[in-house]
Amino acid sequence: MTSSPSALTRIRVGSAPDSWGVWFPDDPQQTPWERFLDEVAAAGYEWIELGPYGYLPTDPARLADETERRGLRISAGTVFTGLHHGPAVWEETWEHVSRIAALTRAMGAEHLVVIPSFWRDDKTGKVLEDRELSAAQWRELTEQTDRLGREVRDRHGLRIVVHPHADTHIDTPANVARFLDATDPDLVSLCLDTGHYAYCGGDSVQAIETFGERIGYLHLKQVDPRILAEVVAEQLPFGPAVARGVMCEPPAGVPELEPVLAAAQRLGVDLFAIVEQDMYPCPPDRPLPIARRTRAYLRSCGAR
Repeated sequence: MTSSPSALTRIRVGSAPDSWGVWFPDDPQQTPWERFLDEVAAAGYEWIELGPYGYLPTDPARLADETERRGLRISAGTVFTGLHHGPAVWEETWEHVSRIAALTRAMGAEHLVVIPSFWRDDKTGKVLEDRELSAAQWRELTEQTDRLGREVRDRHGLRIVVHPHADTHIDTPANVARFLDATDPDLVSLCLDTGHYAYCGGDSVQAIETFGERIGYLHLKQVDPRILAEVVAEQLPFGPAVARGVMCEPPAGVPELEPVLAAAQRLGVDLFAIVEQDMYPCPPDRPLPIARRTRAYLRSCGAR
């Protein structure tokens, strides 16, 4: 007889527009925002992310009304940045970040997920820049990220959590370690995305145990190993890989989420664990049944 998992008392689970096939502020292939809010609440989640800025209402009063009447709360906002380009992009970056950070803070959230820019187009696969950063670019990336962390904290009261991501320069375990070694722990934490980390060859439990004090946030997703092998062999960009189904419904893929959540619980700190099953584009009736099954699965892992 197997014992039931320990309750994950330090883990707050949620979901995101991404799990409804939402990648852009406005796209005819995506679920309308009202339906997303209705369905994410119906699936049993309390916490959500903002998703792409402009997908959900950007007026704080209206967004508060729409979320509160569905029993939903905001855990974080998300921004994309190209900070390895150095001070030349700072003003444009800050204008973008500050707008999203202000809404995030107005909604009572405390985290801003920062995703590095892609080195190749995630739709067409067009190579936009070198896959590897030079030493000078690494220095700009880490110094500007520290600056971003300081400004976001001081001006908006938020903590940045940087998200290693496929087809970006912060992807593999080696690059994640290099990034963390060169950034200030007081300013920069990590959003560990279990799917992206597996996609790029990493072990999430090992990452939590190795970088424990830097883990500030989790994204939960799984990779289909068979499709990932095809993606690697064909050198597919991330967008077409998602369309092929490389990110799959748990518990069908890797990594196993129960050991990941147990390792996160052992850190002894409060963490969000937000489900993000990339599936852009997807039929409108597909997300809700998956979301309900995933929420039930997470309960079976101890996530109440």
